[in-house]
Amino acid sequence: MTDRLPRTMFLLLLSVASAQGVPPDPTACLVFQSVNGTSIACKPPAEVPRRLPADTIHLAVEFFNFTRLPAGLLRGAPRLQELHLSSNRLHNLSAELLQPVPGLKVLDLTRNALSRLPPGLFRASAALHTLVLKENQLRALDASGLHGLTALRHLDLSGNQLRTLPAGLLANVPNLRVLDLSDNQLEALPSGFLRGPLCLERLHLEGNRLRALAEDLLAPQADLRYLFLSDNKLAKVAPDAFRGLRRLDMLDLSNNSLTSVPKGLWASLGRPTQNLQYGFDLSRNPWVCDGHLHDLFRWLVDNKEKMFFQNDTRCAGPEAFKGQTLLEVAESR
Repeated sequence: MTDRLPRTMFLLLLSVASAQGVPPDPTACLVFQSVNGTSIACKPPAEVPRRLPADTIHLAVEFFNFTRLPAGLLRGAPRLQELHLSSNRLHNLSAELLQPVPGLKVLDLTRNALSRLPPGLFRASAALHTLVLKENQLRALDASGLHGLTALRHLDLSGNQLRTLPAGLLANVPNLRVLDLSDNQLEALPSGFLRGPLCLERLHLEGNRLRALAEDLLAPQADLRYLFLSDNKLAKVAPDAFRGLRRLDMLDLSNNSLTSVPKGLWASLGRPTQNLQYGFDLSRNPWVCDGHLHDLFRWLVDNKEKMFFQNDTRCAGPEAFKGQTLLEVAESR
């Protein structure tokens, strides 16, 4: 049982508390006190407190359009566990921002204007397990940018402007379970990129510009369960790309540039596969339904009950099969 108050429950309790008493002062933040500590939520036109109660465990300062945080915001709140700063306009963060809150577990910076992370930002954040940086303006990250986050389990970098990533970015986050890099501008991932985490479960790469899936990218992640690669420009997948993925439950390769796949690719997933319990999606690719898809045809017949959007998974060629579904062609062989 976690000792932190879940965010949804916190907001619900605040709503109930305000409904039972005098209408809240619009210039005051909402405050909820429990046996674990004080939770504070501030939205405009409320005034952000200059000093937090020493037992503050949850702080939300959102929708203020701050370009910088109030000076000393976290000073005097060493027990803080969750910090939500979404929907502001923060351009820069002080490298010292998190020093006063070494027990912080959740940091949400969604929808700001961050273009970089200061070196050493997380050097005192060994307890942080959730870091959300989605919908910022990050263009690059330093290889040491995540140093200090040894407990990190969830990293969301989606909706930024990342074109490349350093090979060693994940080297020191062994406990990472969820990595979301969707909706960036990535054209490739460096060799060995996933060798840091030891038990990654979800990998979101959809909405990028990836052109190839190398054979060594996924190899370190035998326990990967969800793999999202839709809406890229994938035209090539290595024969051993999925080898060793012994627990894969969801595979999405939709809306790419795949015309064919190499022989043996699907063998590593099993025929029929015992995994993929949540299914797979190969739709909206320009498949050329000739002899090069023989392995895929056999695999589809064995696993058709797990196939999403069968009617949208069609042959783009040759002319004799153009417009037919892959499954129709596969079952006629």
